[in-house]
Amino acid sequence: MPFSSLKPDLVCLSHLRWDFVYQRPQHLMSRFARDRRVFFVEEPEVHDGPPRMEIGDRPEGVRVAVPRLPPGLSPEQAEAAQRDLLHALLEEQGISEYILWYYTPMALAFSSGLAPAAVVYDCMDELSLFRGAPPVLVEREAKLLEVADLVFTGGHSLYEAKRDRHPEVYAFPSSIDAEHFAQARKGRLAGGEPPDQAPIPGPRLGYFGVIDERLDLDLLAGIADARPDWQLVALGPVVKIDPAVLPRRSNIHYLGMKKYEELPRYLGGWDVALMPFARNESTRFISPTKTPEYLAGGKPVVSTPIRDVVRPYGEQRLVEIAEDVESFVAAASRLLDGWYGGESREDWMRRVDELLSRSSWSRTWQQMSDLIDSAVAARRRVA
Repeated sequence: MPFSSLKPDLVCLSHLRWDFVYQRPQHLMSRFARDRRVFFVEEPEVHDGPPRMEIGDRPEGVRVAVPRLPPGLSPEQAEAAQRDLLHALLEEQGISEYILWYYTPMALAFSSGLAPAAVVYDCMDELSLFRGAPPVLVEREAKLLEVADLVFTGGHSLYEAKRDRHPEVYAFPSSIDAEHFAQARKGRLAGGEPPDQAPIPGPRLGYFGVIDERLDLDLLAGIADARPDWQLVALGPVVKIDPAVLPRRSNIHYLGMKKYEELPRYLGGWDVALMPFARNESTRFISPTKTPEYLAGGKPVVSTPIRDVVRPYGEQRLVEIAEDVESFVAAASRLLDGWYGGESREDWMRRVDELLSRSSWSRTWQQMSDLIDSAVAARRRVA
């Protein structure tokens, strides 16, 4: 595929793995790869041997670069090695004009001193509030905000937290590949019921996503205990928490991580979709992508009162909001009985589709791309 000479390459520095959960970075970078070269640089992995950068192509057109570092390096040595590998990547791949796109401020340690055509900070989460966040992250973010041309936020709450810290902050909440998840509306999709979900009786209430400190495990256990006749299905990897702390009940089913392509098949077999998020520092600014994904699949949703779910989904009566086990069970019971806030399912789905039509990933990507083009042009004028 030929690329326009007017489009700089894009070098994305990410704390997330490309082959992990398919989410915001994958949606955006795969679209940017349609009109420019995209290099997705992951955090390093420890391997024997000298430092090296392992590069592999992905079907979406993105080139994934993984630094391989020997064991035993100090933090300073690891940063120096990553800096050398990044510089070598730019030289060997002929990356002369490029956008630097940051998902983590920690990447400043090995990327400062470069001469990008523009700098983008896509702040999809408040990483400083996550479990295990390095103390220096706040300081690094302040420096990144000084050098960034554009700051994108993953939700309105994050926008409100960052808008006074930079002159060019734009809110880009969780978007949706509606056509993909709309497959779930057909119920049992081509290929039949997933074999690990098929034996689970109904009614099924499901969750997909990372299982970590952001989930309210006590709430999950309480729902399972209150309604042993309900089956709770959880899809996703367990990270940053000990799997031993997960509540174990005969009606809770942990089916593990699934590919993005598989999610509509599982979603199609659920009666209600759940977002049992804890209310803590790590969820203070989240804007869950699964909210529009569940809705695109035609599933009624119950969520704890996460700000970016309450606004707009709760306020528009598209998602039920519940704070504790009792209210969560009551809301899910209403939805299982076919209650859609006093309107028909057809009218509810019409409003869902109208909202989702304004939040596609392709539309978000285009708006971001236009802003980046303007930022590059502004730098060129100054130069």
